[in-house]
Amino acid sequence: MNRHNHSKTGKYLKDAVYGANDGIVTTFAVIAGVAGAALSPVVVIILGIANLLADGFSMAASNFLSSRSERDFYMRERATREWETENPKPIRSAAITFFSFVAAGFLPVVPYLWNSSDDTAFAWSTAAAGVSFFAVGALRTLITAKPWLWSGFEMLVVGGFASGIAYLTGYFIRMLVG
Repeated sequence: MNRHNHSKTGKYLKDAVYGANDGIVTTFAVIAGVAGAALSPVVVIILGIANLLADGFSMAASNFLSSRSERDFYMRERATREWETENPKPIRSAAITFFSFVAAGFLPVVPYLWNSSDDTAFAWSTAAAGVSFFAVGALRTLITAKPWLWSGFEMLVVGGFASGIAYLTGYFIRMLVG
């Protein structure tokens, strides 16, 4: 990959990784919270997909607005051409964030669509989330100097902690309210 293509890919990798990671974390956190609370698998599907679309849109819109604000500030303070060659377009960043969020975040919901049995669906969902965390982390090495194994493991650990917090929250709330 030549330097120009590498740089062009790198412009949007942040948006893709951020969207994909947050899509997996928030969607699987909903699934883990529902599983910890021992609620119906139908609740997982409803909350998982509602979260996926609403939070994906929210992240994309926030990315768009923050990118646009940063661009506007930079353009006011410095040369416009320099900004445009070094930074991604806000609408493209937003679109990449949204599609990465939805695509990666949908993976932990899939087992519930195939088999809504509490035990097996949650186990398969956990496996899908874990593999997704690792894969997205490993893909970061397309533009970083870190080893793919370390990058994958790093994202798996962060996602695992977030998911564990959600599961335990659902579990403890169920214990408190019955």
